[in-house]
Amino acid sequence: MTIDIISRNTPDWMDVPVRGEPLHRMLVGFPIAYFTAAFATDLAYWQTADVMWESFSDWLITAGLITAGFTVIVFVIDLVLGKRSRTLAWPHAVGYVLAVLLSLVNAFVHSRDGYTAVVPTGLTLSALVVAILLITGLAGRALIAHRRQGADL
Repeated sequence: MTIDIISRNTPDWMDVPVRGEPLHRMLVGFPIAYFTAAFATDLAYWQTADVMWESFSDWLITAGLITAGFTVIVFVIDLVLGKRSRTLAWPHAVGYVLAVLLSLVNAFVHSRDGYTAVVPTGLTLSALVVAILLITGLAGRALIAHRRQGADL
């Protein structure tokens, strides 16, 4: 869809991509970015043992959980309103829920005091979350490439 087609349909072209499309797809990237950054700060803490990196991990995991909760609320609203994705969403949903649950456990692990708050359990959980999100994302890209939906290939 080009700008010319959009501008002919409505004077406010910013509303067109959102109308009829699920909004949660725009929000999913935020928790993923936070959880991935938490893994990076866990790696930094493992190498340096500087408490600053542990604090960053705590905050990033918390921000990821908050934005994931907000994304789930928007997903439920999208589902109730009947906005459906063009691709199969169950593998994404299962992977996303699993990653969020592991991140919740990781938040409790990170709340411990000292070096063992991150190494080895917190670091392992962060790596598992990133691996699950990566596998889920690659499976989604493979599905899009196979069906040639949702992207200009």
